[in-house]
Amino acid sequence: MRRGVILALFLGSMATVGAAQEPGFVSLFNGKDLSGWEGLPGAWRVENGAIVGESTPERPCKRTHYLYWKGGEPADFVLRAKIKLIGGNSGIQFRSAKRPHFDTFGYQADFDAANRYTGCLYQHQRGLVARRGERVMFTEAGERNVEKFADFDELLKHVRQNEWNDYEIIARGRHITLRLNGRLMCEVED
Repeated sequence: MRRGVILALFLGSMATVGAAQEPGFVSLFNGKDLSGWEGLPGAWRVENGAIVGESTPERPCKRTHYLYWKGGEPADFVLRAKIKLIGGNSGIQFRSAKRPHFDTFGYQADFDAANRYTGCLYQHQRGLVARRGERVMFTEAGERNVEKFADFDELLKHVRQNEWNDYEIIARGRHITLRLNGRLMCEVED
């Protein structure tokens, strides 16, 4: 079984960033090669204008690893990506520290084939920070307050299984918003 994540990255970062054709947005991916990116050698490639990461029986993924964008460390940003996942679990790391072996430590906008975590915000130290349909506020003491704004399973109707999905991550100060295909999935004030 082949499992892979395919990203057509019309990503952005800065104050407001996303698809390059939109004013105020900067493209992070040239659609041709992995210039400006760094990852586990042999694990990532460009195919038909998209970044592809794949695990197969012949070439299994032995540990979690990520592809790093080398263009800086944005503070506040809007990031837009097209993502397609066939099998497995993936996501987009942000506001994360690099770790050995192309691992990271920080936030992840999750996307998985079983849709247990798709549209959820995960963080390595704390685990699941916000589920689909949740607004989460953390107090200064670290107390987690949750408000449910939508049904966890109902939001899945807006996710296209084995097809391209539009993922948007908005990070401004302590506020993080995840949207899939234009639908709010979760919000966090951390």
